[in-house]
Formats: sequence, structure tokens, C-alpha cells
Amino acid sequence: MYLPPLPPLRYAQKGHVYLVGAGLGSPDLLTLRGWALLASADVAVVDALADPALYADLSVRIVLAGKRGGDHGMKQPDIHRELIILAQQGLAVVRLKGGDPFVFGRGSEEAMALAAAGVPCEVVPGISSALAGPGLAGIPLTHRGLAEAFTVVSAHLAEGVPSLPAYDPRTTLVVLMGVANRDHWLPTLQTLGYPPQLPMAWVVWAGRPEQQVVRSTVAGALVDATAQRVRSPAVAIFGPVVALELP
Repeated sequence: MYLPPLPPLRYAQKGHVYLVGAGLGSPDLLTLRGWALLASADVAVVDALADPALYADLSVRIVLAGKRGGDHGMKQPDIHRELIILAQQGLAVVRLKGGDPFVFGRGSEEAMALAAAGVPCEVVPGISSALAGPGLAGIPLTHRGLAEAFTVVSAHLAEGVPSLPAYDPRTTLVVLMGVANRDHWLPTLQTLGYPPQLPMAWVVWAGRPEQQVVRSTVAGALVDATAQRVRSPAVAIFGPVVALELP
């Protein structure tokens, strides 16, 4: 099949840091700009959720800074320091982050640290799992006459229970990073008015060959997650849209 020429692409500049959203799942979900910057960078500081296939055949030097579960890899201040040092050495630096840099990715903290150090920084958006995870599972976040809004919440907190919204029958709830502490936040949903039989789904490793979709209800979400061995990374979706039969 013939593909038309690509649009003009921008390449990484020396002494700059690019916060690139790697998207999720398949490497071909990376944006064209993100790919051009990654391929032309001197060094990439990468998260654990960034698929290694993205850089396996590139000459870029890789610094692993991934954080998964209880293994936090490089601490956040160390990542800031590493990005600043590399840029001040005159290197073109890509900070490759899973999903979107500014959606629960601490990209804003990194951008602020770079700005304080006088390091030029550019943000390249990526496809967040909050949007793509449901879509890849055939679950629309909004649907005419059924859901007119959606809310995205992170369940990954240093302490306490995440701030979940009260139930609104016309709003879809998306919870990120909620597998490890599901025992803490799932039981609070019914106290917030979520009906026990409200449809929900876990989408595990969205966009990867091993993608798994576990459909359940608010009342059964905890038991089904354990029975089906739901693991991170996973997106939890709650609302009537989960029951729609889409391809």
C-alpha cells in the first residue's frame, strides 16, 4: 500500500528537553512529532510504561527512570536533576512518559523544574489511557442520551482515599492507577450513590496484545478483579456506557 509523504517533522535541538507522551499500548499510537523527537534525540529518560519497542532500533541513549507499583526506580527529584544535567551538557533530551505528560504523569513538576533551571522545555501531548483505554475496549466515555460528561480520577495517593465524585447518572467515571489499592476506594462508591448493579469494566494493558477486559458491576468489581487477576496498568470505567454493545 502506498502511503503519502509525511508532513514536515521537527527534530530535537541540543540543550532542550522534550516531555513526550508515549501514549499507551501499541508503539504506533505515538504521535508523529513524538517519534521524530525521539529518533533525533541524544538521550531519552524513559518511564516503565513506555513500550521498549519505541526505541529498540534507535541510536538514542536510554536512561531508565520507570516507576511501577512498589518499585519507584528513580525518585522524582533525581529525575529533575538528571534532565537538567543532560540538557546543560548540550544534549538533546527526550523525557518519554507513558500516556500524556500532563495527565497524572508529573510532567508539570518536571516542566517547572526545567524552567527554574533555565532549560528550554517543550511538551508533546500523548494519548492518555483515560481516553484510549475505554475506547480500545469498545466503551465510549460519552454517548448521546446516556452520558454527557466524564470524570477522570487517580486512585494512586500517598495516603488516604482518592476524592471520588458523587454519583451522577449522566457522567462516566474513569479511575486510573486503582488496582493496588482497590480494597480502599471501591467500597466507597456505593456510599457515594453508585448503584450496586451499575456496569463497570477493568481494561488491563490497553492497546497491547495482552489487553484484557473484565466486565462487572459496582458490587462485583472487587471480587471479579481478584478472580480475574486484574493487574496494573489498568483503567476502571463506571457508567451505563459500559453496557453498550460496541465492536
